[in-house]
Amino acid sequence: MKAIAAAITATLLLGIAGPSAPPSMAAAPQAQSCPAFLDHDFRKLHSSQMVNLCKAFAGKPMLIVNTASHCGFTPQFKGLEAVHEQYKGKGLVVVGFSSDDFNQEAKDEAKVAETCFVNFGVTFTMLAPQKVKGPGANPVFRELAKQTEAPSWNFNKYLVAADGRVLKHFGSRVAPDSAEFRAAVEQLL
Repeated sequence: MKAIAAAITATLLLGIAGPSAPPSMAAAPQAQSCPAFLDHDFRKLHSSQMVNLCKAFAGKPMLIVNTASHCGFTPQFKGLEAVHEQYKGKGLVVVGFSSDDFNQEAKDEAKVAETCFVNFGVTFTMLAPQKVKGPGANPVFRELAKQTEAPSWNFNKYLVAADGRVLKHFGSRVAPDSAEFRAAVEQLL
């Protein structure tokens, strides 16, 4: 028994749990490989439910977007939802960070949720309003800004590899259904 326990401990410490290892062992290396900037709890939009991006999406490529309900680019929610539907089977995770940093988000979170979920049929993960630029930016957007640039307006899109590297940043004017954007998503996957 001691030999088996020692072998399990050594396997966990070395991070070489294979595919035949029990789920708890196999999950340990994946959790360790999640970038620190994603390892934070965020409240889901118009909910008390929290989501930790590492625990929920570790090891998956991500599309991270800062959003607002009263912006000229708000119709991009439709395109973002289409990207989510088309690529979720290939592992892409879409996460929207609602923000009023550009003074275009509804002051009532219920109205924000209505815009996303009712008006545009969003099913991807949407997070409660928070800061995405400047010194008060949440840890995800601080890192995105460090790797590329901070959002200069709503609906900046960041394609992030499973290891946390930002592979491509798109400004607001690049629509999610554009050929340029779709080609970058295909390259990410």
